[in-house]
Amino acid sequence: MNGFRALRPAALALAAAASVLVLAACNEEDFDTGSQIGANPVLPEPQQYLFPPMHLASVVGWKQGEAPTVAKGLKIEALATGLEHPRSLFVLPNGDVLVVESKPPGVEPIRRPKSIVTGWIESLVTGGGDLPSNRITLLRDADGDGKPETRSIFIDHLSSPFGVALVGSDLYVANTDAILRFRYNTGDTSITAPGTLLTPLPGGPIDHHWTKSLVASRDGSLLYVGVGSNSNVSENGMEAEKNRAAIWEVDRQSGRWRLFATGLRNPNGLSWEPESGALWAVVNERDELGPTWCRTT
Repeated sequence: MNGFRALRPAALALAAAASVLVLAACNEEDFDTGSQIGANPVLPEPQQYLFPPMHLASVVGWKQGEAPTVAKGLKIEALATGLEHPRSLFVLPNGDVLVVESKPPGVEPIRRPKSIVTGWIESLVTGGGDLPSNRITLLRDADGDGKPETRSIFIDHLSSPFGVALVGSDLYVANTDAILRFRYNTGDTSITAPGTLLTPLPGGPIDHHWTKSLVASRDGSLLYVGVGSNSNVSENGMEAEKNRAAIWEVDRQSGRWRLFATGLRNPNGLSWEPESGALWAVVNERDELGPTWCRTT
């Protein structure tokens, strides 16, 4: 182990050098985005790299008074700052905004060279972070001026939360390893009572795609939760993929569940299509195949 630690700085330096070399070899030809639209998109052939081409953007934040450009007639400004990894939003019926702040569980026991390099590169662009997280923050803008008068910790000490759903007075939070139920009263600015377990979800010790999206059925009897795969190409073995890469349908009263849709690598953004009533999901599909195009500026 000591020998491994001694080699680690050298390995990281090699990774950085290799990344720079590969960046220099990027194809700078224009990419035909139109070929990616429609029922039969043209998928680029995968390419193999020791280290894939990467263009790392540093996190610089917004300067005072600076904001993104929006369409004419619209205005944009920050509703809240100083958050730690805000992952998802949920608007309560009274207009209160719930901000889910969440960090990855970080419990994967396998330390492969890939994970070491990935962690190092991520630390370069994110700068780490030690603000409180794994909680839900409530923002209340009662007068609608875009500046919340109330900001409070709504639910704290969660386990890598992501999805939120409300049915009547039952508020459901999808942690990375379980769906919890909390009692909610309109106007509450915090919930301190511990949540009740509705059903466990596939979590660690390996928890590759850890975010669990959540949505309630229109009649409120069922919950649907996205459970991503536990690897990229089943490198952790098929047992680690059990009941994953799927959308679960969960009975809200009993917690019993079944696989509603399968073969979905990492389903997120669950939402009901307003006209057909069909359940839609944003699925993050193939990954780590090596890009065939990139542009350096």
